[in-house]
Amino acid sequence: MERVQGLCLVFCLLLLMQCTHQQTTEKKRSTKKDATNAAIEELKKQIEDIVYDLNLLKEQQSLQSMCLRGTKVPGKCFLANPVKKTFHAASDDCVAKGGSLSTPLTGDENDQLYAYVRQSISPEESIWLGINDMVTEGQWLDQSGSNLRFKNWETEITMQPDGGRSQNCGMLATTANGKWFDESCRAEKASVCEFNIV
Repeated sequence: MERVQGLCLVFCLLLLMQCTHQQTTEKKRSTKKDATNAAIEELKKQIEDIVYDLNLLKEQQSLQSMCLRGTKVPGKCFLANPVKKTFHAASDDCVAKGGSLSTPLTGDENDQLYAYVRQSISPEESIWLGINDMVTEGQWLDQSGSNLRFKNWETEITMQPDGGRSQNCGMLATTANGKWFDESCRAEKASVCEFNIV
């Protein structure tokens, strides 16, 4: 009887050792699995960061390419498009390139745009500006929907803007020394896209 109890005790100890060994092995596997999952997640994050940085570099390279073909002014660059288009077509073209229709923010910037248009398109050409009063007559906004910080309307001879509801888009005229006029958005003009740079 003692012998049977001793064997039972030994058998129970062996079973207990076996169970403990299995639990330890499973914990090790679980720990290894958790560590592997964490490493995979970290690698995924690093790959996402690399892809983001690569796309940013591509965008910057594209922007530099645009700027090399155009001209730089503080904080932005201009790229002329001599092909005459309606206001909306010209605007869409600039947006597709990653920019917007040029909208001078200062007198100096307007002068630089005027000089660039004369040199790159024609001394007697008008271009679309990224401004309009389509929403509310007389309230001129830029393409982001903000009020204009700078205006250069021709006011000495023709008292611009003077077109009422039929002329809701703004243009810069080189024949008027870079002064602004309102025009029908369906008219076809050359354009200059602007790209913000750091």
